[in-house]
Amino acid sequence: MSVMDTIRERLAALSPTRLELIDDSHLHAGHAGARSGGGHFRLTIVSECFRGKNTVARHRIVYDALGEMMRREIHALAIQARSPEEN
Repeated sequence: MSVMDTIRERLAALSPTRLELIDDSHLHAGHAGARSGGGHFRLTIVSECFRGKNTVARHRIVYDALGEMMRREIHALAIQARSPEEN
């Protein structure tokens, strides 16, 4: 299973109504994170679980869902996390 597939699988636990994941790793060739194997990704995710939460809390929810991937397979993750009414 690819890193992108694993990310999607883990984020499915948040029951997203929208999930867009883009691999920007090729834009960071030569960067320290790229050399160590960690990818650079952009994520847009819409889920009911973000309702009433601030940005930091939303990001923590995403980081918790991804777990140890944030220390190995993912070097950088740009997150746009929204509740359904913000979509």
